[in-house]
This record gives sequence, C-alpha cells and structure tokens, in this order.
Amino acid sequence: MPRTYILSDIKIAPFISKGSDEYVGDGIIAVDGETIGFIGDADDLPQQYRESEVRALGGRLVTPGLIDCHTHLVYGGSRAREFEMRLTGASYEDIMTAGGGIFSTVEATRRASESGLLASALQRVDNLIREGVTTIEVKSGYGLDTETELKMLRVARRLGEERHIRVRTTFLGAHAYPKDMGADDYLEQICLPTMEEVAAEGLVDAVDGFCETVGFTPAQIERVFNAAEKLGLPVKLHAEQLSDQGGAALAASHNALSADHLEYLSDAGIAAMADAGTVAVLLPAAFYALRETKLPPIQKLRDAGVPMALATDSNPGTSPMTSLLLTMNMGATLFGMTPQECLEGVTVHAARALGLNDCGQIKAGKHADLAIWNFSDPAEMSYRIGDAPLHMRIFGGETC
Repeated sequence: MPRTYILSDIKIAPFISKGSDEYVGDGIIAVDGETIGFIGDADDLPQQYRESEVRALGGRLVTPGLIDCHTHLVYGGSRAREFEMRLTGASYEDIMTAGGGIFSTVEATRRASESGLLASALQRVDNLIREGVTTIEVKSGYGLDTETELKMLRVARRLGEERHIRVRTTFLGAHAYPKDMGADDYLEQICLPTMEEVAAEGLVDAVDGFCETVGFTPAQIERVFNAAEKLGLPVKLHAEQLSDQGGAALAASHNALSADHLEYLSDAGIAAMADAGTVAVLLPAAFYALRETKLPPIQKLRDAGVPMALATDSNPGTSPMTSLLLTMNMGATLFGMTPQECLEGVTVHAARALGLNDCGQIKAGKHADLAIWNFSDPAEMSYRIGDAPLHMRIFGGETC
C-alpha cells in the first residue's frame, strides 16, 4: 500500500504555475498515499508530514510521470517489408492501395490470440515504463470487425492490470474499412454497432477516427462523432496528416479532446481548435518514418494558444516507436519545439488530450505519478537522443 513520505534534495520541473519557465531549486514533495499532499519549501511543510520518512534524492530532477497520449500498442504481425517499400519510393497511399498498410495488420491481428496480443503489447509497454511513462492511451482499429475490436480493447484494459500503469482506451473503428465493403456500409453494419457494444462492456474511454483521402470523409466522421456523443463518449481525430480535409475544424466543432498529426492543418483549423480548447497532438515519429516534408504549423499553434502534446503514435506501419524520450528529441529537432514545450507536451498537455485532470502536473491533490531522473536540468530530456536515464518511477505513490 502507498504510504506517506517526503522527497527531498530535488529539482522540481516547472509545473507549479502555468507559464512558469523556472524550476524550484530546493523544494520538497510530500507523497500522501496515492496523491501529492504538498509541494514547496521545506520550511512550509504542514505539521502532519513532519514525522514522515524522508527520501533524499541527491539533487535529481523530478517531473510528472510521462504520458503517451496516442498509441496503437495492441496489434499482430510486423510491417518491416513496407518500410523497405517506402525506402524505394512507395507512398503511404501506394502501400494501402496494394493491400498493405492497415489491411496487413488487420489480418495479423485477427489471427492472433488474446494472449499473443497481450504478450507482444506488454513488451512495448515495458519499454515505455523504463522511460518514466505512467499513463498511456491505446487504440483499437486493427480489427474492422466486432470480435477483433473487442479483443483488442480487452487486451488494452489488461495492460493496466498486468503493469503499474494507467491505460485509457480509444475505439478507432473508423480507422479503415474492409476491402469488400464500402465505407458507409461498414459504418452502418459494423463500426457503429461495435461502438455500442464496446461502450456497453465498459471497454472504451473515447472514440477516434481517420479523416483522410485513404480513410473516411468528414461527413462519415460526423456520423461517428454523433454516435459517440449519444453514448456519452468524448471524441478525437486523426486529422490533416496527408492532406487538408477540414478534420481538425470538424473535431473542434464537437469539442474534441484532440486533433492529431496536423501536418496539413489550415489557419481555419487552428482557429477552431483554439476556440474549442482542442489539444494538438503532434507525432514526429510518423513524420520521420514517412519522410514527410511539410511541417505542422508550430508557430501558428503557439500564437493561437493551442496546447501542443507529443506522443509516440506507436504502431506497426508508420511509427514503430516505443520511446517517448526520443519523441521529445524529435519534437525539438524536427518540429522546432522548445525543451519546455516538449516536456509539457508529454505531461500536462498530454493529460488534457486524454481528458484527465488528476495527473500531468506536480501539484497538491494530483495523482502521485512521478519520474525522477539522473540529472537536474529539464532540458536534458529533449537534448539527449533517446537516452535520459531514469532513476525512479513512482505510480500512485508506489515506487515501481
């Protein structure tokens, strides 16, 4: 059981007040069971904590536990051959048209057993845990039939039972549609009924879709969103990854938690997201793997005050990535985000992208999800290329 203790001799990352660009040099944190009971100067420690165990951390940096807010961690098979195809000039659309892409993963995921999917997904989760991640989002979308979508979401829920990590699940039935069905028939006969079933079983926390020329039209995504809202489920959207379909503005009109990718995001989409408070989830590993050249409009997002999150987009085809730290470095080097923006992007803004308000910040009353690092400067996390040594991870007050 979590107990009360004090973390002392630490550097605290800048999550005390919004907009702060400083970190506390001599603060302490009182962990009170599963939550943070106090943060501040040692002289101000409330009396109730003064007899608690003290854990001195030698000047190490403490950040919130990291949050990977966009992943496709549960899947079968491999798409290494598609990587080779892209290197020889094939586009994402070419691979999809040839029956590869999502379809090859769908076939492998349908064949895989629940235990097999769990075992492979746990390996990927363990890589994230080793980097201080305490919360992940996991999408379905590689089933395109009711049985497999249910199987994927059950496995996603089990990840949180097998490991000390919080899992938020997302139904991504509108990821693609089977080759032998049209998009509208698929939505009517499979996707929307399956959404109702996974919601009834308590397997899903949000609903996503892929709005793209090789995915679903805005009108079709509107159907998905309307059905989600009737079930009381928040929405998010893969938007403007390969072209501008107006998906971000559509998502914002439904008060979406996030719009993700956004390389081709328009000014109108930015304005809509800013008005709705929709988070921009940026996925630099997919940008890198697809050798994309059009950058998401980072400065315009900054100027509009749109919160920017970062995530691995861990998936077998376009982002076989299980390092959120490398994602941070890519956010800085490829997208020009500052180290502070990168750190906020995998903590406070990532939490917001999942609809969570009890984590992602070091504040009294928040969940005691913390990461302690073997350095004192927060910039190290984006500066190092996938190697920011973790000293300790705390999840719900427990060291694990």
